[in-house]
Amino acid sequence: MTVSLPRTAALGVLAALALSACGAAPENSSTTADGKNAATATSAADFGGLDALVKAAKKEGTLNAIALPRDWANYGALIDGFEKKYGIKVAVENPDGASQDEINAVTSRKGQDRAPDVLDLGSSFAISAAEQGLLAPYKVASFADIPGEQKDAQARWYNDYGGYISIGCDAKRVKTCPTTFADLLKPQYKGQVALNGNPTKSGSAFGGVWAASLASGGSFDDIQPGLDFFKKLKSNGNYTPVESTPATVEKGETPISIDWDYLNAGYAEEFKSKGVDWTVSVPGDGKFSQYYSQAINKDAPHPATARLWQEYLYSAEGQNLWLKGYARPALMTAMEKAGTLDKTAAAKLPEVSGTPSFPTEAQQNKAKTVLGQGWAKAVSG
Repeated sequence: MTVSLPRTAALGVLAALALSACGAAPENSSTTADGKNAATATSAADFGGLDALVKAAKKEGTLNAIALPRDWANYGALIDGFEKKYGIKVAVENPDGASQDEINAVTSRKGQDRAPDVLDLGSSFAISAAEQGLLAPYKVASFADIPGEQKDAQARWYNDYGGYISIGCDAKRVKTCPTTFADLLKPQYKGQVALNGNPTKSGSAFGGVWAASLASGGSFDDIQPGLDFFKKLKSNGNYTPVESTPATVEKGETPISIDWDYLNAGYAEEFKSKGVDWTVSVPGDGKFSQYYSQAINKDAPHPATARLWQEYLYSAEGQNLWLKGYARPALMTAMEKAGTLDKTAAAKLPEVSGTPSFPTEAQQNKAKTVLGQGWAKAVSG
């Protein structure tokens, strides 16, 4: 696994990335001879079957993606696999962008051929995009196998891959690596504790604050203790505003990073050859699990390809590629029962005990509001 900047590292305003000349969306709407339109198809069967979808997607020839770093949960292998399987080019813009950047691109480029076809969003951001009417309902072939609490009833978004908030630590720079949120408050970690992004824009940082809340007496209904934790971490000098990336980790600028376990596990593998002893711990006092969600832009310029991409990601091939990137695929339980799970890859996942629970849409919306109102104040000064 080659590591590059994670998607939450660059949070620049998307308008600065936009080209001055923006083309209109293509007129070809991938309509079949019998009048079936990919842009309104709610399943492959609705479009005439997977073969018909493949044919239409190949005619479109391109998938517009955004904020997909090749080294985030093995996206490079997924992109390469899709291109090889179907001969369709995956064009990834702003690979280091955050979830909010993706939503901004959809709203600012409506009707343009440069608009994203598909989105990979932190769960709370997927809910927000659905509420704004930005997403197309579409059920992949394996939709029924996705756990009920991990998908939208209208199939506008559904979880795909995820993991647990973990604490990554450079064991050569930190004498005793912390393994809990309580440890992070200790004075020996002054200026060393970082998040992967801004929690008002980044799903991973959002998860980090929520995990801190659970470790501090909070709940899915109350993320405020998480804000209070980071305020305390800031006031005692342990929190650093430097957003952790593979580059900052390698240079020793962020020797302790609160991030998803699959990212920290990937860093441990990559940096071993560079002399970095990166350890990974899932804190027992703040066990927070979350998934990233897939969705289709309602106004996708390549509607057939957007739907075919979803079918690929939720196939056994796609789900096992997430697993090889240390991420837990949403269909893991179903695949284990079906005998299609890559057991070797599954055995390499960071150890976690217990069954994860997930916040509801209402709880996520509430937490996002609280974060939006209080994060800057908590870590300012």
